[in-house]
Amino acid sequence: MAHKVKRDSFFWTIALQGAAVNIFLGAFGPSQPLLRADQGTSLTIAGLHGTAMGVASIMAGLSNSHLVHRFGRSSTGWIGLIIFSIGLIGFVAAPPVELTILAALVAGFGVSVVINNFVTSLTGHYGKQSAVALTQANAIGSIGYVIGTLTVGLVADSFRDQWRIGILAVLPFVLYLFFFRRIRDEQAHVPHEDGPQGGKLSGHFWISWFGFFACIASEFAISFWAAALIRDRTDATPAIATLAVVAFGSGMAIGRWYGPILLKQWEIDAQLKIFIATQFFGFAGLWFSHNLTISFFSLLVTGIGVSSQFTLSSLRLIGLSDGRPDLAMGKNSLAAGSAIGLSPFVLGILGDHLGISRAYLMVPVLMIIAYAVIQFIPSHAEPAHEL
Repeated sequence: MAHKVKRDSFFWTIALQGAAVNIFLGAFGPSQPLLRADQGTSLTIAGLHGTAMGVASIMAGLSNSHLVHRFGRSSTGWIGLIIFSIGLIGFVAAPPVELTILAALVAGFGVSVVINNFVTSLTGHYGKQSAVALTQANAIGSIGYVIGTLTVGLVADSFRDQWRIGILAVLPFVLYLFFFRRIRDEQAHVPHEDGPQGGKLSGHFWISWFGFFACIASEFAISFWAAALIRDRTDATPAIATLAVVAFGSGMAIGRWYGPILLKQWEIDAQLKIFIATQFFGFAGLWFSHNLTISFFSLLVTGIGVSSQFTLSSLRLIGLSDGRPDLAMGKNSLAAGSAIGLSPFVLGILGDHLGISRAYLMVPVLMIIAYAVIQFIPSHAEPAHEL
């Protein structure tokens, strides 16, 4: 029997939290060429901002089950949003590269805390329907991603030196969520008597964990340096190249909203392989393109391919965790953090030595690894349906 997800107040609160941090993520990658030009740094040094985000995600992963045990998922999500806001203000207000890297670390910790509890909160609320609920909540987050990219691009195109205002624009939205969307009279959290979720995880979990790492590494390699690749191939201005990355976020929004509907009869593993294959073909078009329009369309297709990989891979890991979702999402964050930290940085080093175009060849290798892991470690998870 088909199930229909009810998008209630809880859904919208969690989805809008995700949208808030995605506004920053959408602005963060495309802002790097602008920040690098302001600070006069190399690709390698600029890539340390991504490394800081990755380290922050690892820190959030290590602390996730402990934070949830102490404060509960709801309060932990709001704590993450507050920490994110503090880091965001620092990133905008601090010109020196050492301070913007530190601010990226603080903001990234908050982002990861919000995202970790985004997944476990919706999974706990919707149960078997969580695949559809998570993917469509992520689609709303993608709208935030596009808004962040567009805002920074438009501000930079009109007022080059004021591009940071485009990032700061998310703060009023965060304040609205905290004061008007937060449930004030919810039942007080009581820490579980057995303590935080822990224990050993299976070999299949860890192999799938590495496949998840490859998915996130390919996503952030594309989102972090796509503007630089477009500039290299099409001679577009930094502002125009940044605006072109809007196609990537738009593709993610399309894939996240319509993917669960179009692929609802397929198992989650099959859905994930379809998304990775779509990403592969979209990336091939982007890499070979020397035309801005073709690059724009290729990024759109790539975004569709990337769109549901985080959600579906997370559900695979939760399914392989033997009923320990908070522990699984903590380990998930370790993989994401390692990928976010290493991928843009390694790509930056390769870009300094080989050029950004050749360096980008690491991306299809990551996609092949991710696909192979799903092929050899099936989860047999069933999809949720929506009519």
